Amino acid sequence: MSSHHDHQKGLLLTAIGGVTLTVDIPLIRLAHGEAWTILLLRTGTTFLAGILIWMVWRSLSDRAPQLVPGRPGLAVATLYGLGSIAFITAVYHTSTADLVFILAFTTMFSALLSWLFLGERPRPATLAALALMIVGVAIIVGDSIGSGNLFGDIMALCSAFCIACAITISRASGKDMGFTSLVGVVLPFSVAAFMVSKTGFQVDAPWWIIFNGTVIMPVSFFCLANGPKYISGPEVAMFYLLETVFAPIWVWLIFAEAPSRNSLIGGTILIVTLVAHSLWQLHEGRKIQAG
Repeated sequence: MSSHHDHQKGLLLTAIGGVTLTVDIPLIRLAHGEAWTILLLRTGTTFLAGILIWMVWRSLSDRAPQLVPGRPGLAVATLYGLGSIAFITAVYHTSTADLVFILAFTTMFSALLSWLFLGERPRPATLAALALMIVGVAIIVGDSIGSGNLFGDIMALCSAFCIACAITISRASGKDMGFTSLVGVVLPFSVAAFMVSKTGFQVDAPWWIIFNGTVIMPVSFFCLANGPKYISGPEVAMFYLLETVFAPIWVWLIFAEAPSRNSLIGGTILIVTLVAHSLWQLHEGRKIQAG
C-alpha cells in the first residue's frame, strides 16, 4: 500500500512540475533580453527563491531536506546547471518547436542510462520507441542543417542529456533532490554574471523573467527533481512531455511562430511514440501491481 501511495505521490509531484514548466519558454521570450542577461536573471532569482523557501522550511521543521546531499547531490546540481546553460543557448539559436520536441528525447536518454547504470533493462517496446524517436529527432535536426538552427538543436540535445543524467543519478541515490536542482543554478549564474560584465545588462521587460525565476522555476524544478525518489526515471521524464506539447502552442498564440513542416513531422513522431510508450508503461505497471 505504501509503495502504491509513493508512486501516486511521485506522479502528482512530477505532473505539477511538468505543467508549470510549460510557460518557461514563453516567459523567456516575453522578457525580450540578451541570452546571458536572461540567464543571469533567471538563475539568480531561482536561487534566491529556492534558498528562501529552504530557510523557512528549515526554521519550521527539522525534516527539511539537505540542499546538496553528498556527492550524488553535487553531481546532480552540476548537471542541472550545465543543462540550464545549454537550454538558454538553445532558446536563442533554434525555434521553440524544435527545442521542446528535442527535449522530449530526455525520456529515452533516461531509459538508456537506467539500462546502462541501474540495470533496468528496457523491454522490446521501449527499444522500438527509442528507434522511432531517433528517426523523429533526425528529421528535425536534418531540417535545421543550413538554416542556422543546427547549433541550437545540438544544444537542446545536450540539455536533454544533462537532465536525463541528473534524473538517473537521483534515482540511483534515492535521496531527496528537491532543492539540489535549485542550487545547481549557481554554475550558470556565475557564467552569466561573467559574460554580462563584458556585454552589459540587456533586457526590455525584466518582470517576466523575474516571475519565471521566483515562481515557475522553483515549483517546476523542485517537483521534477523530487520525482525520481518515488517513480522511475522514464516516468519522470515523461512529464517533460507536457512542455513539448504546450510550449509551441503558447508561443504560436503569443508570437505567431509556426513550426516548419519537417519540425511538425518529427515532433508528431516523437509525441505519438512517447504517449503510446508512456500509456503502455503505465498499463504494464498496473498489471504488475495487480499481480
